[in-house]
Amino acid sequence: MTDDDHPLPDHTGDPNGDPTHQLVEGVLHDLWTIVNKLAKVRPTKPERYRVAVFGSARIKPGEPLYDEVKELTRTLSELGCDIVSGGGPGLMQAANEGSQLGDPEDQRASIGVTIALPFEKGANPFVEQLYTHESFYTRLHQFVRLSHAFVVFGGGVGTTLESLLVWQLLQVRHLENVPFIMVGDMWRELVGWSKKHMLTSTPPLANAADLELPACVDTPAQALELLRPHIASFQEAAPGGQAR
Repeated sequence: MTDDDHPLPDHTGDPNGDPTHQLVEGVLHDLWTIVNKLAKVRPTKPERYRVAVFGSARIKPGEPLYDEVKELTRTLSELGCDIVSGGGPGLMQAANEGSQLGDPEDQRASIGVTIALPFEKGANPFVEQLYTHESFYTRLHQFVRLSHAFVVFGGGVGTTLESLLVWQLLQVRHLENVPFIMVGDMWRELVGWSKKHMLTSTPPLANAADLELPACVDTPAQALELLRPHIASFQEAAPGGQAR
């Protein structure tokens, strides 16, 4: 293969016509083309239903919300689900801890998808399968690729980023038939704010149906009830119709 097989694009934005600059831009263009093609390849269907849990890193063990998340994921693990979290402290740790508590025979996976940051201490001790990313972009992508459902608890900017990505992927049908459950008043108020400002402007800034995509609930128990039929449907379709 020669250089003529992949001619470099005409980089009129480079005033000096630097060939090295052109080469780097051409390579980056080719790289993104490959990444986009790989993104269309569906991963092998996992054996178990996977639920991603998003939430604050600041909630401490023993606090009510920590215990509620831990109980939810314990129950999900008992139902045969893998649990996916950001792998860090707070509600991420609660999710992974509950996963282990519900799986004493170690048949399910407690997954952590972490980001390498100078002020983070690494994965929490309840992560069994660890994936570490240097970039938020690739980390968010793996969350989506790994998970069949998303449950969002109270959190800050990072939790909001993760949630809005899932919301938009549902909006544009890159994700379909995927539960997206937001637990608590802060998310109900966010959805309400979206409806107020996006639907009442002229012209409207969003379709009303798209703002109904998040299922807003008050408690983890309500989130669990929304997940149960999806889990059952997945397990019935598994080879042999295995429940777990």
